[in-house]
Amino acid sequence: MKNLAFKRIIMLFMLVLNIGLLNVSVSQAQATDYIVQNGDLLQIALPGEESLQEALKVNRQGMILLPEVGQIKVSGLTLKAIDALVEEKLSKVFIDLENLNVYLLKQQLIISVRGYVTQPGEFTLQSDASIQLAIHAAGGLRSGAQLDRMQLIRDKKTTLFNYKKYLDSGDRSLLPTLKSMDALFIPASPMTGNVEVEFNPSELVNAGDAANTRDAIKVFGEVNSPGNFTFRDEMDIVDLLMGSGGVTRYAGVEKIRVITDGRPTLFNLKKYLDSGDASYLPEIKKGATIFVPKQEEEIKSGAQMVYIMGEVAKPGAFESKNGATFMDILANAGGPTRFAESRQIRVIKANGSIVAFDLSAYTEGLTKEQPPKISAGDAIFVPEKTDMNEKSWLKITPNRAVRVLGAVEHPGRIEWSDEMSLLDLLAHVGGPTSKADTNTIEIVIPLNNGRSEAYNFDLNAFLKEGQSDSSLPVIKAGSTIMVHELPIDPKDNKAQWIRQSSDKSIYIFGQVGAPGRYMFADEMNFLDILSAADGPTDKADLRNVRINHRDSKQKGVSKVDLALYFETGDDDLLPIVRTGDTIYIPEKDRLWLDQSKESTVRVLGAVNKPGRYRFDDTMTVLDLLAESGGTKEDAHITNITVVNMSCCKDQARSFDLTQFTETAAFAELPVLRAGDTIYIPYRSASAYEKFRKGLTDVVQIVALGALIGLL
Repeated sequence: MKNLAFKRIIMLFMLVLNIGLLNVSVSQAQATDYIVQNGDLLQIALPGEESLQEALKVNRQGMILLPEVGQIKVSGLTLKAIDALVEEKLSKVFIDLENLNVYLLKQQLIISVRGYVTQPGEFTLQSDASIQLAIHAAGGLRSGAQLDRMQLIRDKKTTLFNYKKYLDSGDRSLLPTLKSMDALFIPASPMTGNVEVEFNPSELVNAGDAANTRDAIKVFGEVNSPGNFTFRDEMDIVDLLMGSGGVTRYAGVEKIRVITDGRPTLFNLKKYLDSGDASYLPEIKKGATIFVPKQEEEIKSGAQMVYIMGEVAKPGAFESKNGATFMDILANAGGPTRFAESRQIRVIKANGSIVAFDLSAYTEGLTKEQPPKISAGDAIFVPEKTDMNEKSWLKITPNRAVRVLGAVEHPGRIEWSDEMSLLDLLAHVGGPTSKADTNTIEIVIPLNNGRSEAYNFDLNAFLKEGQSDSSLPVIKAGSTIMVHELPIDPKDNKAQWIRQSSDKSIYIFGQVGAPGRYMFADEMNFLDILSAADGPTDKADLRNVRINHRDSKQKGVSKVDLALYFETGDDDLLPIVRTGDTIYIPEKDRLWLDQSKESTVRVLGAVNKPGRYRFDDTMTVLDLLAESGGTKEDAHITNITVVNMSCCKDQARSFDLTQFTETAAFAELPVLRAGDTIYIPYRSASAYEKFRKGLTDVVQIVALGALIGLL
């Protein structure tokens, strides 16, 4: 009870402190019996009740969510009335409400901002918020908002106000005062049109300033900013062309049409600019129309013309002069574009013959061939560069292409040039993929006699040994390069093995995670292939790993004690494996099949796991009893028999395990050798036990006879 009273005192103190921090407007509102409106924050104070400590906001429906009770409507009520209402609702949940008080924590407005703003929506603002703050809460106005006809909607009544005039004058009396639940709507300017586009007021000004379209001057055609312009007495056609942004580069300035009072006239702007004579300027009247047509180019032809077509900056016909060379004409045309195939330029002579020219090789000094001589009537064609993603066979003829297949990023037909190498070709197709077998890249090169030559290339060895480019195979147009893909994990899809050459494989069987056939390279070792097969399982016999060597230098079968390697870390214990070898890891408990009886020890009788067990010189009879799971409850451990196998004859001796546990004399343990047998008899099978059972039976029969005699 003392703790509860102390807690209530602390809560009351915090409540008084919070009340002291309220602003003056809240205090005045409470003093004048303030009427709560939507958006306000209320605080309920009831010492000792933490569930009532959070501030409660009056939502747009005028309700608050009262803990333990639910929603109650408070909008339009005084604080005194709300206090009584809350006390009435909480009396059903709480017993002691003597110190219950309801306070106004903060006055707020709920304002909805709609229309042409960046982020329209509903916002909670402070009680003295203005129109400008409401627009700021919505992210500001969008380009194209109509500022002079904004709307304030209150109780289904709409009030128009001129926000633009407020921005011009700063007079706040032009803006209406906001109240909670007001809606502010910002319309779009009619100049934005019916389709949402990027609005730029400066472009609209440049496109004309006429408000009265009937008397406006209309300028259109090959000008940068066509539009309607207000007529002024002192303006001329040059002023109108400047107002429309000037003419474009395609304008036919010699045939500008001016329509005045329904009569068209032609105006030669070039003639006026050359002479400066104002008499050439046409008269401009209200409602005139000015049209700037597109320049019409005449077809240039003649006996002295040279034509250049295709991927050049300025294709067309050029007048040939004496001494003009191929490079002169190409330079006059602006040179090849970045899409030009400069290796396959063709000159179509006037007599119909065709001359091919490799401009790239000439500019790089890779050929002594000079540019072809150009005569009047010749045509120079610069073709478009072939896209490597283009699948059309018409782009590259077979005698100029090299085929790249298999595990590369962009396989396909690639245009070939003799100064390229195999590495250039692989780089051009994006290089091998992560699954590519770069040890064996197959290359088929056509020969002059119509046949082909095929051989393999080891890219890994080339890069690792740092060989020179002279050791790369010589590629010709028409060759085929095949980059094989490494096989998928054998445990997932063995059908993929057909992609893997057997002379690059190694085999692993037995107790491993994923037995199968694996790609193998000479720089890999025994642990690499063991790891690729997911390692040995928990049933693996690591001391008897077998390897079948098929290499001509090392044929036969070798045995590996992998467990000893893990114990010592001696790398010399690991075997050398080559492609084609077979690794077999046997199962740990298959001693009956994998080892002869002379190499194991038999444990028989009253043990939990009788059987044959592997034995070495460091083990004793105790180790074998432990490995066989220990003796059973019925075991006669005082008379354990050990049969030793010797060269002359077998010998047997007894061992008392009970006596050993009392003396711990390890020197008296029987000596074991591989091939021995340990037998633990059952207690029920011993002579003493048979005698004891027989004696018990006799006593029971005598007692039964005596009992019958008494009866």
